[in-house]
Amino acid sequence: MKLSVVIPVFNEIATIADILELVENAPVNLEKELVIVDDGSTDGTREKLAELGGKRANWRVIFHERNLGKGAALRTGFKAATGDLVLVQDADLEYDPADYPVLVAPILSGRADVVFGSRFLGGGAHRVAFFWHYVGNRMLTTFSNMMTDLNLTDMEVCYKVFRREVLAGLELKENRFGFEVEITAKVARGKRWRIYEVPVNYYGRTYSEGKKITWKDGFRALWCIIKYRFA
Repeated sequence: MKLSVVIPVFNEIATIADILELVENAPVNLEKELVIVDDGSTDGTREKLAELGGKRANWRVIFHERNLGKGAALRTGFKAATGDLVLVQDADLEYDPADYPVLVAPILSGRADVVFGSRFLGGGAHRVAFFWHYVGNRMLTTFSNMMTDLNLTDMEVCYKVFRREVLAGLELKENRFGFEVEITAKVARGKRWRIYEVPVNYYGRTYSEGKKITWKDGFRALWCIIKYRFA
């Protein structure tokens, strides 16, 4: 069985080499391919990826000519992925590829079609940082659950794993961080997909360390929850 790790990248020169090495060496007993989508980086990440990309046969690097957003980068990556399982990995160091065995286990055991990580289930390390981010995440997750009839604890989490056929049946449109809401809503009303959650580690960044999501993305997520409930 093959695992495709799709990594959207935008201006991550400080972490890109480290995260790719961690993904490459993740302790999961599956064939891996890395699908790396540079979303118009301007800080030297693009050049670094061009240098690194030719060194590994299982790395595929795709370049957007301009910045389109995380959701757009993920759509590009999903189309290029060839694995039986597809996992979303951010390009910073907030999420630890050492969690891959826990993330894929419910699917490999035949119990799940989709697995969400959760920063709030307990059992994983969690950096203490922004109180209002935590409140915002919990409010958005609760509102999303009301619209989807799921009982997730962390809808906005990066770590999501899909059986390939799940993604093949979804038409995704969101270009930015509204992706998380959209894919959750569309999976929830899909073909009776079995959805699991597992605890993951989270080493959150501050804005000075490169964190990109803002309150504007929170309002967009709120609108998307409503939009994809009725779309």
